[in-house]
Amino acid sequence: MLRVITRLNIGGPSIQAIRLSRSLAAEGFETLLLHGRVGESEGDMGYLMEGGGVRAQRIDALARPIAPWSDARAFAAIARAIADFRPHIVHTHMAKAGVLARTAALLDKRMHPSRRTRLVHTYHGHVLEGYFSAAATRVFIGLERMLARATDRLIAVSPLVRDELLHQYRIGSSDTFTVVPLGLDLDAFRGIDRSARAAARRGLDIPPGAAVVTTVGRLTAIKNHALFLDAAQRLDTDVVFLVAGDGELRGDLERSARERGLADRVRFLGWRRDLPAIYAASDIVAITSRNEGTPVALIEAMAAGVAVVGADVGGVRDVVLNGAIGVVVPPENADSLARAIGDLLGDPERRARMGAEARTSVVARYAFARLTADIAKLYRELL
Repeated sequence: MLRVITRLNIGGPSIQAIRLSRSLAAEGFETLLLHGRVGESEGDMGYLMEGGGVRAQRIDALARPIAPWSDARAFAAIARAIADFRPHIVHTHMAKAGVLARTAALLDKRMHPSRRTRLVHTYHGHVLEGYFSAAATRVFIGLERMLARATDRLIAVSPLVRDELLHQYRIGSSDTFTVVPLGLDLDAFRGIDRSARAAARRGLDIPPGAAVVTTVGRLTAIKNHALFLDAAQRLDTDVVFLVAGDGELRGDLERSARERGLADRVRFLGWRRDLPAIYAASDIVAITSRNEGTPVALIEAMAAGVAVVGADVGGVRDVVLNGAIGVVVPPENADSLARAIGDLLGDPERRARMGAEARTSVVARYAFARLTADIAKLYRELL
């Protein structure tokens, strides 16, 4: 099978694409992973391929920005890979790869009618709200509708993502959609205990008794870190705020923190590979995005036993099922966000109880072994 992803930047799609390419070998699937280049500020998860077990090919012309000449060269490279590899299944992740690789596979099938290549596309979320101009969004919706009709199976990572695509954007049909939740390796997070928390705080030079509120994610407009800073302004001056991640807005956000008088309280950590330590040091993890598929940071934090607060967007409610395992607040509302964080900071017993119940919940629902079994079953049905 051929797996194609636009780029291996920090995030759930990259983790899934790399680890599935490795784990499905034991299920009888030989995979070639095609991926594009990662932007300088996006963070590269290619290191997950270290140690072998993943056959991969990078296509430098394949990148997120719309660039007709580069996109044409990427399309040609994907078409060559399909012709050479002759996959039984082409499985795409992310919008650009989904458009180019599915189109190339359909052209290959037309040129070689005897080939019965199956097409699968995973929506880890979508780029149909908050990413592009209204005109560009209309073009993307049209392309997604056309390609959905020619795709054998559409996968959504949560029921909410599926329902948005089906009913709001009229993409695909109920017959072709399957919900397959993310699967993650959560062992490093579920093992966090009090001793790990103490060590993590020492490593970050955080006083033992300080309250720590953390957010994890790319520093881009869709993640809405300005809302995180808005909430920070409304909270006590003895709270430490950690921002783990990087991106094109880092300079603007650092400047905004200084202008708000938060420079001594907000720490910008950049990309970190030691996320278990970051979560271990935290009392609360907050997600402030304008749009989400399935928020990996939320799942990781919950597996680490940390209380979470998330804006009510995308698949957040599919992860935070009820108030016993997390708090969901209205989007774009700094007062509600700050109030929820402040309430949790003032109630250590509730935080501890919430973290413990959250860990049990997400470890059961988002185990990687379950994802591998689900995808293998889906592939066999298609074949």
